[in-house]
Amino acid sequence: MTDNLFLDWILFNWLEIIGFITALFSIYLQIKQKAAYWPVSMLMVSLYIAIYYNSKFYADMSLQFYYLFVSVFGWYFWVSGKRKSISKKKITVAQTTKRQKLSLLLLTIVFFGAISFVLKNYTDSPIPYWDALTTAISFTATWLLAKKYIENWLLWLVANPISVGLYIYRELYLTAILFIILSFLAVVGYLQWKKDLLKHEKDV
Repeated sequence: MTDNLFLDWILFNWLEIIGFITALFSIYLQIKQKAAYWPVSMLMVSLYIAIYYNSKFYADMSLQFYYLFVSVFGWYFWVSGKRKSISKKKITVAQTTKRQKLSLLLLTIVFFGAISFVLKNYTDSPIPYWDALTTAISFTATWLLAKKYIENWLLWLVANPISVGLYIYRELYLTAILFIILSFLAVVGYLQWKKDLLKHEKDV
């Protein structure tokens, strides 16, 4: 420890600081629909595996491994997927059908039940149900993002504000600030993707 409190804080939270910066850069790439989002996201989630483990956010930690898996699929799909724009030759933004929405809702409920059961009975998580809730929503949102469905932003708008309270509770203040920013950026992302969706539908 040093006599400089700010320097001490940086030294103690250096991993979270790097994760914070990487997350902001990745969300910018996500809004811009850049395929580079996926490798940057893989770096970010690798950092947050350690951060969440240290803070006993076991469901969120497990979610990062899921992110790594989906990132490989998302990266491939965005670069060479099937749903392409005729003019731009790239994956275009789409909307889910009513049947998909119902299926995803049921799947999210199943995720929540399974995750909360494991956290409640097999870990020392201090907030098993809230941790399970944000994780289940994020599971679904990440799949939607990988498939470039616009509804992913709406789910982040639910999960991110809840996460802010959880991170404050566990004294991950920088991550709480990050998720406040991500909540606002989710609005920006939705509006940007909506504009692209309408443009594509008009072109078609």
